[in-house]
Amino acid sequence: MTRDEDDFSIRPGKVRDRGSAWTSARRIGGMRRRPASFIGEVHQAIRRAGGNPDRAGGTGKESGRFNARGRGAATALTLKDRSAWSRDGSGARTRARRVAVKARVVKLNPQRGAARGRQYVSAKAVDAHLRYLERDGVTKDGEKGQVYSGERDMEDGRAFLDRGRDDRHQFRFIVSAEDGVDLADPRETTRALMKQMEADLGTKLDWIAVDHHNTGHPHTHILVRGITDDGKTLNIAGDYIAHGVRERASEIVTRELGRQTDLEVTKQLEREVEADRFTRLDRMLIAEQRGREFTNLRPDQDMRDTFRQNRALLIERARKLERMGLATEIETGRWIVSPKAEPVLRELGERDDIIKTMHREREGLAEDRHPARYILHRDNATERIVGRVLDKGLGGDEMGERIRLVIDGVDGRVHHIEMDAARAEEVGRGMIVAAGSAPPGPRAADRNIMDVAGQEGVYRPSEHGKYPPAEPGALGIWPLKAAVRVADATLHSLAT
Repeated sequence: MTRDEDDFSIRPGKVRDRGSAWTSARRIGGMRRRPASFIGEVHQAIRRAGGNPDRAGGTGKESGRFNARGRGAATALTLKDRSAWSRDGSGARTRARRVAVKARVVKLNPQRGAARGRQYVSAKAVDAHLRYLERDGVTKDGEKGQVYSGERDMEDGRAFLDRGRDDRHQFRFIVSAEDGVDLADPRETTRALMKQMEADLGTKLDWIAVDHHNTGHPHTHILVRGITDDGKTLNIAGDYIAHGVRERASEIVTRELGRQTDLEVTKQLEREVEADRFTRLDRMLIAEQRGREFTNLRPDQDMRDTFRQNRALLIERARKLERMGLATEIETGRWIVSPKAEPVLRELGERDDIIKTMHREREGLAEDRHPARYILHRDNATERIVGRVLDKGLGGDEMGERIRLVIDGVDGRVHHIEMDAARAEEVGRGMIVAAGSAPPGPRAADRNIMDVAGQEGVYRPSEHGKYPPAEPGALGIWPLKAAVRVADATLHSLAT
């Protein structure tokens, strides 16, 4: 049966319900693929009109307490859309240094008229957060972190927290320059940033900071009281938090290290082509696809200078994403990047960071702790984990109150778990712990140790191999080294 091109079928249903045939349609005959939902059509229309549907009005998100009405809003407007690229006297393109900034507003005390259900952080959790920032092993020499301020290299962090007990909120920032290892003095860089922020916000800031060098990228944790120099509540515009702090930090780092040439930027991007994490190349691919339904990498395509300069790298990255199942080449040079690409890649990057931490902390263990035996439980440990704590620190993005533990398990594996800080308050490095949701109780290995100890109740490692196990196979899952560790320590149970 022949179909006229004007024929169509009626499919009753909700306005969002297009059906599988609609959502799987490809570009045919040069026509653009239709959005998969009604809201997608609206977004497409907004983009065609030159707008940004992600910032469309009516949501109320830009009028909140820490957004449009906060300090720094006017400055943020001049900074947020500023290009990092410029040309020098010879006409060559150069780029400002990249700096990553994470920010969080921590609610400390409810105020009159505060909305119900809002999450507030306890004073105990705030104290614990500072202790973890000051923990051992975060400096270049593996020493304890040192709190400093704008005036002193050795500051009293507890006194800072005490001054802010009655503040409504506290600001937390993590500032990490891409070339932070080249900075002569991170403390002076941080002080210059805070001085610039004071000028932008029109008030003196009460702040402390701690530099960390325990990861691949040196970074600085900054805590700022939520109060102005005249005792009023400090409200910072959301755009300044999201864009202004990063741009100011980039200015300061660029002044010290100089601008980057096109060649230097390209070399950095080359290292990202095969990376199992979310990269600048991914961000460029997604930005190019936005509003077009696909990313066009054909050489005849009219594109931005940065895009054209790195077109070959973008094609290589798109092929990498295709091998990962996160992109599809619908036509030669035209790609569709999956909406799952960013969350999946960010998850992979976070997992890689965790594995690097576990690998660093396992140095000195038996060689049988192969990376393949690294187990990431996060906060879903469904098995009983017994072992020695190798490392304890802030979990997630290090902005909250969750704690991570790296445990050398008696099962020959290295475990990574996360939990609320209150549950890990008494746990320290080197301690033998039992964690997980499995019910506690004697295991086969425990009973074997008791049999070796005998009536005297004295366990001697030298006697461990002389007796057959009470339960066959038990010694195979309870190595002698692990048995000695547990026999010499008290198990501390953790509920995760």
